[in-house]
Amino acid sequence: MFEYTVAHWTAFFLSALLLNLSPGPDMAYIVAQTAKNGKRAGIFAMFGSWSGAFVHVFFSVIGLSAILATSATAFTIVKWVGAAYLIWLGIKALRSNGSTLSTDAPTSKINDGSIFREGILVSILNPKVAIFFLAFLPQFVVIGAGPESAQLMLHGMLIILVAAFIEVPIVLIGSKVRDLINSSTSIGKWMDRTLGTLFVSLGIKLALSERG
Repeated sequence: MFEYTVAHWTAFFLSALLLNLSPGPDMAYIVAQTAKNGKRAGIFAMFGSWSGAFVHVFFSVIGLSAILATSATAFTIVKWVGAAYLIWLGIKALRSNGSTLSTDAPTSKINDGSIFREGILVSILNPKVAIFFLAFLPQFVVIGAGPESAQLMLHGMLIILVAAFIEVPIVLIGSKVRDLINSSTSIGKWMDRTLGTLFVSLGIKLALSERG
């Protein structure tokens, strides 16, 4: 069971690496929370993103993602909700005047659970990710290597594992940026504007996307 060739694993892990290196809402949210509230917040955002990715993997395994791929109505609803959520996050950053990334705020106001839930939503409310998993994972199913559902779950979980090798260092490095932000109000405002623009752009991009 789960017997694959070296060529299989090479192709899969290379694809998984490129996937996780591609910038998107998940990565942007993790970076934003790390810069805003530090390493702990970045870790909760990261776990939220991974949880959302797991939901996509699970739906792909049981076939629910096929609904998004075949139903224009379902895809449109999820797409617009996700786009609106990203744009809302962007507008909050744009209107913050630098306070979004300020480290002067009392740490008691940082809600780990809220950050975790937002991370899940940012990931789940992206129908393109659901469709990607639905199209990507079956390509690595090998006849005779084990039950199809088990192979899909294995490869889906490994994609999340690869994300850990990329996103954990990003959180650790990003937490160091907080001192730089805290030392200059102008830098905080600049980063707020940048992140706000990024989230709004990602939301607009998602809103204009097609099922493909």
